[in-house]
Amino acid sequence: MSKIAVTGKGGVGKTTVTSLLAHIYARQERKVIVIDADPSPNLAWALGFPAELVAEITPIAEMGELIEERTGAKPGGSGGWFKINPMVEDIPERFSAQYQGIRLLQLGTVKKGGAGCICPESVLLKTLVTHLLLDRSSDEVIMDMEAGVEHLGRATAQAVDAFLIVVEPGRRSLQTAELIQRLARDIGIPRLYLVPNNVRDARDQQFIQEHGPDLPILGFLSHSPDAIEADMQGISVFEKAPQLVKEAQLIAAELDRLSAASSS
Repeated sequence: MSKIAVTGKGGVGKTTVTSLLAHIYARQERKVIVIDADPSPNLAWALGFPAELVAEITPIAEMGELIEERTGAKPGGSGGWFKINPMVEDIPERFSAQYQGIRLLQLGTVKKGGAGCICPESVLLKTLVTHLLLDRSSDEVIMDMEAGVEHLGRATAQAVDAFLIVVEPGRRSLQTAELIQRLARDIGIPRLYLVPNNVRDARDQQFIQEHGPDLPILGFLSHSPDAIEADMQGISVFEKAPQLVKEAQLIAAELDRLSAASSS
């Protein structure tokens, strides 16, 4: 699976899942690009990027000069004339941070106009996502998304190999997962999977299976005090939580199996 989008209700562990998969793929010597598309970006910390490197990262949506250069219009407005197909091919290498074989891009948030905003910022971001999903065939691209499909359109949905909906044992989380399932299917995303996180025991597993969306479950990630400790220490979950790493490796292997099965 070379193009993966990770989503779910806020606080369920999307960033944890993204960071674990990124490190697993990087250690398999795959070329990994991770996109932090969450409005509150903190993926760099979960990946274990050093603080001085994190400080150098600027979200693409906040690069006013770049947006104006590529679209021909100043950010912050809507309407008017600007390029709807700006050049983005060089952005992943020029404006990303790299650590331990993982390249990280922060998209940032378009601060006005909502999901339907037609403005230079949104055009540049969506063009960039389209490029990463459609034109970078040799890369493993993992998107850490908010609870929705805002950064994906019908043109790019088919390029997503797997849409992972992270859930935890709770009705609000599972209700959000059902909404995401409907949104994803509306734009034609074909492969949707559940990744239950923060699972304490068999009772939690059963609750998710009985009350969650009718989707395949890739594997379960345990409740992990080590993950909390990793966050407190500012190091990657991959380094601090060996049990989660083992479970995530099984999830990654299942994704690879499904990919091989779908292409055969």
